[in-house]
Amino acid sequence: MGEAKRRKAALGEKYGQDTTRILPWVPITKTQAEKLVEWSTRMSWVGIGGLVAAWVTVRFIGPAFGWWQVV
Repeated sequence: MGEAKRRKAALGEKYGQDTTRILPWVPITKTQAEKLVEWSTRMSWVGIGGLVAAWVTVRFIGPAFGWWQVV
């Protein structure tokens, strides 16, 4: 009997499930924490892109429309 079969027999229904928690009193598994980090990193880049787009709009596009009204 191989190690995987022994582990499967010992764990029963919990075999293959991620039950490792970050801290014993926090109900978040390591996989969920990794997904949270991926999601927050992605949303940070979206926010940076939005900030750049807003800056370009205010810095270049806004004055271009306002210039015609001043002259």
